[in-house]
Amino acid sequence: MPSDTSEPTTTYRALLGNREFTGLYASFTLTVAASTLSGFALATLVDQRTGSPFLTAVSMYGATFATVLGAMTLMSVADGNRPRRTLVALQCVSLLGVAAQAVPGLPLTARFALLLVLGFFQSLGTGTRMGLLAEVVPASAYVPARSLMNITSGGMAVLGYALGAVLLRYLSPQGVFVTATALTGAGLVVVATTVRERSIRPPRRPGLRQTWTVNTALLSRSGPRALLLNLWVPNGLIVGCEALFIPYAPDHAGVLLAAGSAGMLLGDLTVGRLLTAERRRRCAFALRLLLAAPYLLFVLHPPLPVATAAVFVASAGFAATLPLQERLLTLTPDPVRGQVQGVESAGRMTWQGIGAALAGGAAQYLTPATTITALAAVSVTVTVLSRPFVART
Repeated sequence: MPSDTSEPTTTYRALLGNREFTGLYASFTLTVAASTLSGFALATLVDQRTGSPFLTAVSMYGATFATVLGAMTLMSVADGNRPRRTLVALQCVSLLGVAAQAVPGLPLTARFALLLVLGFFQSLGTGTRMGLLAEVVPASAYVPARSLMNITSGGMAVLGYALGAVLLRYLSPQGVFVTATALTGAGLVVVATTVRERSIRPPRRPGLRQTWTVNTALLSRSGPRALLLNLWVPNGLIVGCEALFIPYAPDHAGVLLAAGSAGMLLGDLTVGRLLTAERRRRCAFALRLLLAAPYLLFVLHPPLPVATAAVFVASAGFAATLPLQERLLTLTPDPVRGQVQGVESAGRMTWQGIGAALAGGAAQYLTPATTITALAAVSVTVTVLSRPFVART
């Protein structure tokens, strides 16, 4: 995809006037809301049954572990010549998986197995969705479109966590799973009725060989490797911090999670819509530092208002993904952009799972506050040490 270094002229209102983009956007919004509710309900259920910080953290972000399997095996389906059909089929699988979580009395082992299955198919769905997005909107509108989706992701997470906390006062976790199932079904209907099939892509046979061929070519280049490292590792470690909010503040975890989502929303709005491509590039390093530095305050065990403010400010740093994704796109050939975006997303999600697991494991021996501080310090270190390699891209 050619690079667009001028300020985006496409407004969010103009994007929403595109029926196919609106369909992708609405289905994505419903999917994020369902995923947020489902993850919050499952983490609460696991915490109630086990009291384990490790299992609670993994249950909230465990699906991300399976995304790397999708990236390594079948991600080439994202660039197949029937992307709409592929996306609808993957949405159907997600619907069945979320509905299964609502079954009363389901053993925790079965719930964790469902997490892995859902993570695998969701990673393929993300690659397919982003490949379609690049065809539905013009190249100059791709960054604003991703920005709007990121903003919505943050906004729906705010609403999802807040709604989840309210629903759990009146419903069991199974009741919240039922709500998530309804939202997933609505997302399936929207994408099936608004997005048209596209067969303009070159004929190719998706599969393991094709996936590995593209992945090998991608990771053999130093530029994409440096960008992927910075898209994956610092973010994943900070998500590990977020995974400890429930054991850190059991009665106020929803407030901290909502503050993080609100900060992410503000950051994506500012960086994606108000800054030019050149300004986005210049502020990328500062945003990556901002993502982790405020969490260093947790070593002091700050009161809730201070901790909430720190989480809000830090989460604006998640907007660093936009300039890094933009730069990655300029290095990606058009025929494989769906797979490359899917690999980027899957790796980022996988590192979120790794961060959650690291956080939960460390919190078994350290306090949640100490673990949060340590993960933030490692995130800052990775960002600083990798800066020269990113600059060379």
